[in-house]
Amino acid sequence: MLSMKSIDLTLPDEVAEQIRTLGLRIRAARILRGMRQEDLATKSGLSRTAIEAVERGAPTTGIATYLRTLWAMGLNRELDLLADPGLDRDGMALQFNLQSKRVGVARKPRNDF
Repeated sequence: MLSMKSIDLTLPDEVAEQIRTLGLRIRAARILRGMRQEDLATKSGLSRTAIEAVERGAPTTGIATYLRTLWAMGLNRELDLLADPGLDRDGMALQFNLQSKRVGVARKPRNDF
């Protein structure tokens, strides 16, 4: 009999708060646009319960659902900035640090036995 390891689905507090905040922001944007949840569901091609889950910040709701919701309201343009390598200061600092290290020249193996 195979045993399955249990997967810890607990989110770090910071991540859970970011999802909740995103849901609240999506809800506020919908209200500012004078849209009902049903209107947003129709425009995004999602169900009203999916929109409710997004606005609640449900962590089990797929990222595509969040993205479709943002797209339907025209709020997806800023997503291109997420994880942009050109804006990743930590990553660029690490890359610069690695590039500044001296690299040895590869030598041919000696085969004179």
